[in-house]
Amino acid sequence: MSLKAFHLFFIALSVVLAAFIAAWAAGQYQRGHDAVYAVTGVVALAASGSLVWYGTVFRRKTKSL
Repeated sequence: MSLKAFHLFFIALSVVLAAFIAAWAAGQYQRGHDAVYAVTGVVALAASGSLVWYGTVFRRKTKSL
């Protein structure tokens, strides 16, 4: 496995983890209505979106390698 493929795999794994954390935080917020879970969910969604953007930029940039 090349370094480029490993990097893309790690980015994809990080997106899944961030989405899982966002879903978990949403579930916890529905149970307790604690603001820290709402903030955690929003931050995790933002991180997931940022990772998708970064993965796209990285793939486009390293396409010719």
